[in-house]
Amino acid sequence: MTPFSYHKPASVSEAVNLADPSSRFIAGGTNLVDLMKENVVRPEHLIDITHLGLNRIERTSSGGVLIGALVSNAELAADSTIEQHYPLLSEAILAGASPQLRNMASTGGNLLQRTRCYYFYDTGTPCNKRDPGSGCPARTGLNRIHAILGTSDACVATHPSDMCVALAALEAVVHVEGRSGKRQIAFAEFHRLPQDAPQRDNQLADDELVVAIELPPPAFADHYRYLKIRDRASYAFALVSVAAAVRLDNNVIQLARLALGGVAHKPWRDPAVERMLIGQPPSQALFTRAAQTMLQGATPLSHNGFKVTLAQRAIVRALGDAVLGAAARGARP
Repeated sequence: MTPFSYHKPASVSEAVNLADPSSRFIAGGTNLVDLMKENVVRPEHLIDITHLGLNRIERTSSGGVLIGALVSNAELAADSTIEQHYPLLSEAILAGASPQLRNMASTGGNLLQRTRCYYFYDTGTPCNKRDPGSGCPARTGLNRIHAILGTSDACVATHPSDMCVALAALEAVVHVEGRSGKRQIAFAEFHRLPQDAPQRDNQLADDELVVAIELPPPAFADHYRYLKIRDRASYAFALVSVAAAVRLDNNVIQLARLALGGVAHKPWRDPAVERMLIGQPPSQALFTRAAQTMLQGATPLSHNGFKVTLAQRAIVRALGDAVLGAAARGARP
């Protein structure tokens, strides 16, 4: 770990005015500290934002919820409003990490997690995400955990978050603040595909800080499912995950959301697939067509072709569970 300076600003405006390309904001530090220990990132300045008051969960005038960036993952998953009105989000959070990490990890920080690609963490190997232009050995090396959708010649890394897959399905909005002011970013636009600049995970400028995440009015409190498929039962990142949610009326799908994790550089949605489901009675055949369409652009590598079939089967299962309903399948309230 290289030397760095430490700052503890008293306000958001002070924090963003301290920020520059050589600095990093730190809250729980559950990912950043690991990256610093491994010399993957070497910030010259750390800006501690833990005392900025961004730790509340509040209802909005539109009927949604505003979640402060410093709310811990554990607090968010256990919040009564989230459990009752956005259980898909609670289920996704509880599928991630461990209780100890969820107690420390912040909601805003969860959005900014870096990939768990082994080549990214190994500073002895090339990596375009860590060192732009150096190459991507994952394309021809060990690539079992890597992306099958939205890849580029420069990068095949996947986004690691469970929470973000649910936020994508719920169409959250990210509130950010920088020296030029405040702005809101639709969740679908917040994270980037790698293209030719995989070192950029998201649309934030160097001085911008995530201050809150806004959820729209609830629509999927009864029919939802977060399904995570991984190599072991706990404390493992997803090979494939699915956030599925539907709204039913007289056994006809009126609204549908579907997002995948573990398959791309960002949580993966295809609105055209969701539209396929609307106006249709739920069925195995319908869900199978949706799953096939969702994966039709997949470009598997030498060791991860299994993810295509795995994702398709997971989509069918998650949609079926969502239609069945939380009460019927005994989901945690």
